[in-house]
Amino acid sequence: MALNETRNLYDVLVSQGKLEEAEAAKLRQIQLQSGKSAEELLSDPANGVSESDLIQALAAFHNIPFVDVNETGSAPEALDLLEQSLATRYKMLPFSLDTANNRLLVAMVDPLDLSAITFVEQKTGKRVVAHFAVPSDLARQIEENYSSDITSDVTGAVEETETIVNSQAAVQDLASLNKSDVIKQAPIAKIVEQILGYAVGSNTSDVHIEPQANRMRVRFRIDGMLNEKLILPKSIQDSLVSRVKILANIKIDEKRIPQDGRFNFRSDKGEVDLRVSTLPATNGEKIVMRLLRKMTSIPTLEMLGMSDWAYHHFNEAIHVPHGIILITGPTGSGKTTTLYSAMDIINDKETNIMTL
Repeated sequence: MALNETRNLYDVLVSQGKLEEAEAAKLRQIQLQSGKSAEELLSDPANGVSESDLIQALAAFHNIPFVDVNETGSAPEALDLLEQSLATRYKMLPFSLDTANNRLLVAMVDPLDLSAITFVEQKTGKRVVAHFAVPSDLARQIEENYSSDITSDVTGAVEETETIVNSQAAVQDLASLNKSDVIKQAPIAKIVEQILGYAVGSNTSDVHIEPQANRMRVRFRIDGMLNEKLILPKSIQDSLVSRVKILANIKIDEKRIPQDGRFNFRSDKGEVDLRVSTLPATNGEKIVMRLLRKMTSIPTLEMLGMSDWAYHHFNEAIHVPHGIILITGPTGSGKTTTLYSAMDIINDKETNIMTL
């Protein structure tokens, strides 16, 4: 990426608060002596500018939008337009498809590579809108998005669902269907199955299905962090929400109040119980599914890694016949496991245990 007025890149960083004026002046002097470009100098972390800050400054300098690929999920229909080999070759990740304006939005390491953009435009028949992205994040997201079965498998099901919806003169009222009918229906069944299968395989703790103004996004909480992995068209929103609600034995004709339910899901990657919560929102009902993995064995208190002081007091407290014990912590910290271990200790013929 050649820069004609390299000093402007320093100015952008200074204006963004990412570089001190004195540091910028020093780097300008080094550039004159070394003959390197500003981008080459700033790419060295030793000069105090992070990779993300540099890319965002380049985006502002060239007046090209920047996208954080870690925060923006990739729509299956966009990914389907560009095979992985080309995405890897051109370091390009399609993340959204604007069908109304025939545009394909992509993240690139080098959005100034007009030959790559022209080739993709000719191949897809779409006008490519290139965005700057952090190279390390982009490489990881290309690998994750194309290696994940969820996007490729869901794409076909989404297309089939939209075809059915568009071709039906009258959409059958889902409230009239019983649970077994809906479970057997495809392709909505396949979409839900792929979402849950990916969640089980990636050690997801909960799945968020969130309707937005013109799309649905699916986010997975992995290692405590929410990651947007999938974007679905608005047209399948009602069918998808209804299917999850029926699986969880929740009233599908009640959309004004929050509801809770649960169901079991089994795949070749494992078996989980799911707690399902629905919440009315501006653009439709939001669904949160909490995955509870079945434990083959209950760990002992000694195996939980408590300090000697905590183990002594906790073990003493669970044998007291009155009072309350509060176990708190973030998602995945081991609250439920600790309770299972405690109940396993006090579970005998003389003790009555009830859980809510």
